[in-house]
Amino acid sequence: MSTQIAKQKTARANLPFAKTLEVRDCCLCLHVQRAARALGRRFDEAFRPLELTHGQFSLLTSLNRPDPPVMGDIAALLGMDRTTLTAALKSLGRRGLVEVRADEQDKRSRRLILTPAGLALLATAYPLWRAAHGEVEARLAAPQRLRSDLARLAGDLRSLAPHGDRRNSRGRQRA
Repeated sequence: MSTQIAKQKTARANLPFAKTLEVRDCCLCLHVQRAARALGRRFDEAFRPLELTHGQFSLLTSLNRPDPPVMGDIAALLGMDRTTLTAALKSLGRRGLVEVRADEQDKRSRRLILTPAGLALLATAYPLWRAAHGEVEARLAAPQRLRSDLARLAGDLRSLAPHGDRRNSRGRQRA
């Protein structure tokens, strides 16, 4: 028997299967991930006729402001790093829905602008979101409580991250 297989058997023996069931049944992270995936699939299906994903809808919605926001503000709002945001913006830019321009006062900053096509698509997508969202909320006992608990948890967890611990969207350490 190889050393690798022996280590795996030892590791398995050290954690009883009952602990696996405990994690399955109790782990908040697992339950939130599963719910997020299910919600994502539900909203992706609603937006499919528009060739839009739930993530793209959230991004377009976050840009719908009186004044074009800067990348850092949108990245923070959506809980993603700038690299991930840049990648997401590229596909919307290719479709002519979003433009990225240098800020006139600070050339290092980038402003994100919804184009007329982006505004039109967002207006078309909103009723689809509203219908799907209504269906989801109807299944929840206390949707406002869930929103506030999740927002509080997201804020609490962000404050627990060590200073200088910058991670990308996949949880990998960034330089």
